[in-house]
Amino acid sequence: MDGGSVIVSVCDSLAQIRAEDWDACACPEAADGRPDDPFTTYRFLKALEDSRSVGVGTGWQAQYLTAEMDGQVIACAPLYAKSHSQGEYIFDHNWAHAYERAGGRYFPKLQLAVPFTPVTGRRFLTRPGYERAGQEALVQAAVQLADRHSLSSLHVTFCTEVERENGSQMGLLPRTTQQFHWLNKGYQSFDDFLASLSSRKRKNIRKERAQAQGCSVEIVQLTGDQIKPAHWEYIWTFYQDTGARKWGMPYLTRAFFDIAHDILRDDILLVLALLDGEPVAGALNMIGRGALFGRYWGCTAHYPAMHFELCYYQAIDYAIANGLSRVEAGAQGEHKLARGYLPVETHSLHWFRDPSFGDAVARYLDAERQAVSEDIEILTAYGPFKRAHVEEQE
Repeated sequence: MDGGSVIVSVCDSLAQIRAEDWDACACPEAADGRPDDPFTTYRFLKALEDSRSVGVGTGWQAQYLTAEMDGQVIACAPLYAKSHSQGEYIFDHNWAHAYERAGGRYFPKLQLAVPFTPVTGRRFLTRPGYERAGQEALVQAAVQLADRHSLSSLHVTFCTEVERENGSQMGLLPRTTQQFHWLNKGYQSFDDFLASLSSRKRKNIRKERAQAQGCSVEIVQLTGDQIKPAHWEYIWTFYQDTGARKWGMPYLTRAFFDIAHDILRDDILLVLALLDGEPVAGALNMIGRGALFGRYWGCTAHYPAMHFELCYYQAIDYAIANGLSRVEAGAQGEHKLARGYLPVETHSLHWFRDPSFGDAVARYLDAERQAVSEDIEILTAYGPFKRAHVEEQE
């Protein structure tokens, strides 16, 4: 595919792309530290591929895009041909049903996203200075690819607000959804954060922390070389249990965790609850330059408030201690509101080969956008913070 001076290629394996070219677009800031977004790094996406968490038989078939100008890769994108709508978190199940009831074939479709990862980040990965040209070339190539193969649609999920605005100008349909994030207002300690809450919410959090920490367990935070190979067997057990209950089957393979130990453990924070030295519950987080991203959690027995402690409160502790600006605790979950996590907008972009169906979706998205905005306003007003703090957030 040729967009004038920009040539876009499609690759079905990251092995066909040099790691330094990909990361020069995905995380140029990582040259002097952590990446902003650990999920779009070459090593993370390669771990998904090498572990066969994506690929043949998974419903996520890689169609990575790279854009070159004058012999240099200026942009790339994690693109997949999808045969289902699982593992996306900005869901289109109703669209698929409506499309097929009307006699169309919704699958396969194209998904420009990080698999199984409801985390906002750049989806059109560009070298600094090539942001507009890179996104334009990648959008044009992805739409051409879908059209050429008579695919129903293209979906760009958890993109940035800037990408949403640019993509909308390029003819893609913008969608607004929501998540709950904890924002660090320069807190010096967990008690400092608690002081910003209403008295009732503050007491409830203290009660939950006391319940979890009073279960005769030791809670530890591990990252980098503190993480040992033996820890992954426990994490796999926790992940399987939660995955089976939420999705029917886990998305990641066991091999992913072994690869993660080899190449991702510096990007990972494990929070474990130990009973007599043995992990009985745990949460896996990914560490970005300015944020902590909660991903997976599980346990082998019921421990009161342990989920809140390991996934939310320990994450806040880590963010405060390490000067991170926010904690993103994953998709959905209004129960996070009472624990200091406020609603924020998340964004996606969509294209449909059938213009009539696209018009119908556009009307739906206009109504949904207004509803989400009103929902965020109401939820924020009912949040746990003192009124002065809420006004400051606004």
